[in-house]
Amino acid sequence: MRVENAALRAAAIPSSRDGADSLGDLRFRALLSDADWMALPAAVRHRFSKRLTDGKTAIYVGEVLEAWMSWAGRLLAQGLRLIGGPLPTSRDTHTPCVVTVTEDCGSGGQIWTRLYARRRGFPQVIHSSKRFSGPTGIEEHVGYGVGMTLTVAVEDRALVFRSGQYFLDLGRWRIVLPAWATPGALTVKHIEDTGGRFVFSLEIVHRRLGLLIRQLAMFHEATP
Repeated sequence: MRVENAALRAAAIPSSRDGADSLGDLRFRALLSDADWMALPAAVRHRFSKRLTDGKTAIYVGEVLEAWMSWAGRLLAQGLRLIGGPLPTSRDTHTPCVVTVTEDCGSGGQIWTRLYARRRGFPQVIHSSKRFSGPTGIEEHVGYGVGMTLTVAVEDRALVFRSGQYFLDLGRWRIVLPAWATPGALTVKHIEDTGGRFVFSLEIVHRRLGLLIRQLAMFHEATP
């Protein structure tokens, strides 16, 4: 059975598992086992079960706590501006940031928009679309046909997304990029803190150049 079919079916049919979430969006939940899902803090389960249909938007506001780049990471982030700039380009810290999540009516996924204020110049805005499809059940698309498959896991009560295959979609054709043509392994963690706050961490590690980019930000939800 294909992962995406299971995820779509689980999203459409309410489940008796963890009744508090049974009327929410089950697409992220369907990517994890029962034990892993229940190992997450209740606030994380609620956040990733929020139903955003009928024009609803989830808004999270926060502050960048850490922004580190190697010389190769800076080149990578600047070079990727040619396809919309999907990686943070600033090393400013203690600056405001905002994340919004809305439903993607075209793909049936979610649109994630990240806004990072900078001490000089205009803020950077990063757009991506999470689509519940592909061999792992979830993909991240950043525009210009570029995307990656993701795997989802629970580690130390944190929700962890890791890159799988990087690809380029050209119409009906998909080209999977060889390892040497990719920026490296991307890991994103969603870690619950206290007082309704959570930490978002992003790391990209190249197999030869090591750690390229590390970003850490703290958020809280601005919408009920």
